[in-house]
Amino acid sequence: MLRVGPTKFALLTTSIGLLSAPLVAGPTFADEKIDALEGVGITEHLDERIPLELTFVDEDGNVIVLGQYFNNDKPIILTLNYYKCPMLCSLTLNGLTAGLEEMEWTLGDEFEIVTLSINPDEKAPLAKKNQEGYLGHYDREGAEEGWHFLTGEQKNITKLADALGFGYVFDSNTGEFHHTASIVFITPDGRISKYMNDVQFRGQDLRFALIEASEGNIGTTLDKLLLFNCFQYDPDSNSYTPVAWKLMRTGGVLMLVVLGGGLAVLGLTSSDRLKKSQNNSDGTKS
Repeated sequence: MLRVGPTKFALLTTSIGLLSAPLVAGPTFADEKIDALEGVGITEHLDERIPLELTFVDEDGNVIVLGQYFNNDKPIILTLNYYKCPMLCSLTLNGLTAGLEEMEWTLGDEFEIVTLSINPDEKAPLAKKNQEGYLGHYDREGAEEGWHFLTGEQKNITKLADALGFGYVFDSNTGEFHHTASIVFITPDGRISKYMNDVQFRGQDLRFALIEASEGNIGTTLDKLLLFNCFQYDPDSNSYTPVAWKLMRTGGVLMLVVLGGGLAVLGLTSSDRLKKSQNNSDGTKS
């Protein structure tokens, strides 16, 4: 399991008061800052199954079982946020929406998104308001069937957060939550495929991650060729980047294919010429 601690994401926590407070001489402020971030971070549980039996409430106030979103062979992007978050959650979901707009795929067709509030005091009307806001910005027909905004009880929120390795802390002084920016890709059968810990997401990166989460069941042949033979996910840059050895391997394979095709054509051409020569020779003799 990969642990992404609070140090890397300290500037991405939602403790606006903490991060914007004036500096105080001596170690007091630094110590308080570290204590406030204790337990905040991402512990990656790759290939582990999330608890699909958990119940939540959707944006229309209906009690749902999480597993009902995992019965149609589509990969899921899962995000833990809260709807009154003053900054980070909006940055993450805005970045996700911008990345979605770069994709030809339409939310709800090839994939779906589930967003859950980590604040048990938030209820369906607020979830509905957020859904309408983000889908209004995304503005594609039918997308409302593909992005689900949930709320729930603390025990179920905690169970899902623990399964995802999503560490967050409630700050009773500010009434806000310290947490990191992350979206998680889940396979159609509920296994964790990939984490992207950022607030900006390129359309190509989302596409490749969804192809991986679907285990190759979505995407074109060219998508799969590029993903599995040319690109590799770099967690440091939170992006898929070309890999030299993969490119060389792919180039070598393509050269062999071209060479083999050329030899095949040459062989057929030579065979046709030989047959014509023999036919002409036979005709002359007769």
